[in-house]
Amino acid sequence: MLERLVYRSRAVQTFSSLHLFELLSQSRLKNQQQGITGHLSYTDETFVQCIEGPPAAIEALWQSLLRDGRHHQIECLQRGPQPNRRFAAWTMAFSSYAHFNAYNMPGFFPVDAQGRSEAAQLCSMA
Repeated sequence: MLERLVYRSRAVQTFSSLHLFELLSQSRLKNQQQGITGHLSYTDETFVQCIEGPPAAIEALWQSLLRDGRHHQIECLQRGPQPNRRFAAWTMAFSSYAHFNAYNMPGFFPVDAQGRSEAAQLCSMA
């Protein structure tokens, strides 16, 4: 059985395209090693992340996220078992404003005027 966790947090400072690219590159490598897939959204200095994988790996990542100084006001929105992966093709898909895709990141999904993307919708589905 897989576990799924969705949280929201606020960035301590505004992230540039380069900072986001580096964050995603590091996250994707670590997630691949731990069997974690998911999606990260960044709009208006707010992160919403959906992660899915083995329960022990999700717990370890959650504890790491709680200690990460790049964000604060961390709030768990949903956590529980999940029978199937929603992001099987992505160790970390990413949604944000189109101008953040300066490095042509694989798995990038631009958001609309309301800050939503097709990939982000998968996170919000119960």
